[in-house]
Amino acid sequence: MSVPCAIFDLDGTLAHTAPDLIGTANDLFAERGFAPMPLSVAETTAGFGGKALIRAAFEYAGQPVDEREVDGLYQPFLDRYAERIADESRLYDGVIETLDALDARGWIIGVCTNKPEGLARTLLERLDVMHRFAALVGADTLPVRKPDPVALLTTIERCGAEAHYSVMIGDTDTDRNTARNANIPCIMTSFGYSDTPISDMTPEAVVDSFAEMVDALEAVRRR
Repeated sequence: MSVPCAIFDLDGTLAHTAPDLIGTANDLFAERGFAPMPLSVAETTAGFGGKALIRAAFEYAGQPVDEREVDGLYQPFLDRYAERIADESRLYDGVIETLDALDARGWIIGVCTNKPEGLARTLLERLDVMHRFAALVGADTLPVRKPDPVALLTTIERCGAEAHYSVMIGDTDTDRNTARNANIPCIMTSFGYSDTPISDMTPEAVVDSFAEMVDALEAVRRR
């Protein structure tokens, strides 16, 4: 039997990163006189990349969104975010125990995220878990990113695994659509950054905490 493979999203799935994202955005837009945004703004945009949060900042301030401004602010946002990437971000409770359990059961584990690869790698290193993953594919690793299935399929390939024995774990419709496009089952976390009800996405399973993750993965695998 081929080795099972679990591919995790990062923001809102493995780690609660919204505090550092919103802190970065608020620092950047304070220079424009914008009022600070609440954490909830980052929690509903983190799964869609930094530009989504920049657009949200304009919308929260009641300002028109100019895509040229969004593009111009993207690199300054990334630069500032890199400076504080793990100041407040943390792994969700139970992640380490889950990774240990999957490793003991012979699962190969990877990460497929729409965070730029360098930032994702830095964050995972700062959280002391990068060494646990066989592969990492970020937003700029390939010419495409999620929900393009190539991003997920490449992650699986770089793990040395097969799509037929793989499962995607995520928190937003981006992850659900990526898995669907790749014809791979998907487990969704109920505690992540989705702005769409998880039930509307019809994943193969939903977990409310990492304490449920191993059993959910094994159940999906047996199907």
